Amino acid sequence: MFHWKKSLTAVLVLVLSIGLIACGSKSASQDSGKPADSAQAGAGSLANKKIALIMQINLGTFSAQYIEGVKEQVEKLGGKVTVFPTDGDLAKMSSNLDAAINQKFDGILIDHGNAEALEAGVKKALEKKIPVVAFDSELKIPGVTVLEQGDQKMAEMTLDKMSKDIGGKGNIVKIWVAGFAPMERRQIAYKAFQDKNKDIKEVAAFGAATQNTALDTQAQMEAILKKYPNKGDIAAVWASWDEFAKGATRAIQQAGRTEIKVYGIDMSDEDLQMIQDQNNPWVASAAG
Repeated sequence: MFHWKKSLTAVLVLVLSIGLIACGSKSASQDSGKPADSAQAGAGSLANKKIALIMQINLGTFSAQYIEGVKEQVEKLGGKVTVFPTDGDLAKMSSNLDAAINQKFDGILIDHGNAEALEAGVKKALEKKIPVVAFDSELKIPGVTVLEQGDQKMAEMTLDKMSKDIGGKGNIVKIWVAGFAPMERRQIAYKAFQDKNKDIKEVAAFGAATQNTALDTQAQMEAILKKYPNKGDIAAVWASWDEFAKGATRAIQQAGRTEIKVYGIDMSDEDLQMIQDQNNPWVASAAG
């Protein structure tokens, strides 16, 4: 299994465990008047604990590995994970957060989402002494640890690689979607890249997070290839998400246009196999 899953999810679960230990230690101290044994608390910090994983979107192999990693790490410590998917619906995400609080989960992991949808619920959870850890979210609430992958840096790495490979000039296609914290950070890097690389021209830009993202991306990329039918019309595709990269790659392969190279962000086992195929136009990706 790709190392990203183990490294990131281990950190997420460790931070949540520390939060649960802190709550447990405080309770033990208040009950007995004596300091709690933190080492003893740590040994079984998630034993019989219910952990809610509340996700803004759950699509593709990258998300599947993320969920698998969280479950694996929590279960190693004796806990159990319940996943609350929301299909990109922030109102539903907020409702799921309220449900997790009302169902008295012992800890909450939040994946993506924004402050407008989640702030009230997160504050409610903290008031009830439920630890909250967030990944790739816009939350800025005291008591909540927010982790991210270094999205701007990953975008810079893939963009710089693309520029070098195409000789610093040519037409490119950008695949990106707004409304997600990591995507907004990747867009900052892309804008800076555009400002510095005047000989690289964006001739098309699209992207949407759907239940069939890779397939929908493939269809849109096929239309772009028909609009730019000649070799040299497009030098490369920059895809800000691996589901976008997969769709674009398949369209390029089926059209026999493998001179167009694809550069992505995020990684899964499936992605790695595609990139390692010497005949595949997806040549590079970055993951935290």
